[in-house]
Amino acid sequence: MKQKLLLDVDTGIDDALGILLAANDKDTELLGITTVNGNVSLQQATTNTLNVLALIEHSCPVVKGAETPLLRPPHFEKSVHGENGLGGALKDVEPSTLPSPGFAPDFMIEQARRYPGEVTFVMTGPLTNLALAVKKCPDLPQLLQKVVYMGGAAFTYGNITPASEYNMYVDPEAARIILQAGFPSLTQIGLDVTRQALLTNAHIDSLQTSNVKHFVKTSTAHYIKRYEQRNGVAACALHDPLAVAYAIRPDLCETQLLYTDIETSSRLCDGQTICDLQDRLQEKPNVHIALKVDVDAFISYFLTTIQHHLH
Repeated sequence: MKQKLLLDVDTGIDDALGILLAANDKDTELLGITTVNGNVSLQQATTNTLNVLALIEHSCPVVKGAETPLLRPPHFEKSVHGENGLGGALKDVEPSTLPSPGFAPDFMIEQARRYPGEVTFVMTGPLTNLALAVKKCPDLPQLLQKVVYMGGAAFTYGNITPASEYNMYVDPEAARIILQAGFPSLTQIGLDVTRQALLTNAHIDSLQTSNVKHFVKTSTAHYIKRYEQRNGVAACALHDPLAVAYAIRPDLCETQLLYTDIETSSRLCDGQTICDLQDRLQEKPNVHIALKVDVDAFISYFLTTIQHHLH
């Protein structure tokens, strides 16, 4: 049985790499990809998603979702992901296919109802679409096998403010709805582990010459430079691919089940992930927080899998 995945993306550079991973893993069935505003606008995220799928000649439904966060204005990240969200890669390419009709939250509910207990949602952007789906269908959590989201910084510093990780910061109200919705299996792949999952130029050079290699090299070049300026390491953090990988291969990360909440009303800390290590709030634990990653196993799996269709 192939594992059924639905991806929800705001396709910037690392989302694109996550799509390559999900589409090329031969043990998964990609039911569809939903798009949301985040790194880039909803329209740009959708265009980027269609172009990445076309690059590897993979077809699945791509359904547009929320154009803005639930309550806040959008906050794009062009300084990190470049003007088109892919570091300039594929910038003059017009998608050869159109997105599928419909609205992402409705598509999520449809897929969960079609395959009850079988579908894993992998969320690599702000959690707006899933929050809208839960509001519309409160029993959605019970219909899913699991939800894995890239986001949060449990015991480390943020990457957009000192306290907050980007996806949580952009729509903290949506994140809070998800954390309190009662998902039986909800896993956070946050900066605690993704900052260790680094793609270097040496890794990229090791890929077979192909359009995938060219895309990975082009799209990550600007990101790698910027990451080096900020962190002193020339690498691209594989935030979103690690969430995709964990959904398929949970052996890659060690997690701890903790009560977790998101700050939504603070001068300095909106979007901060609060994990209750000492049970001070006496609330039922709700999120599996990834705290360790087998970096070598993950990088090896990632590099091998994104080239599967080349054989």
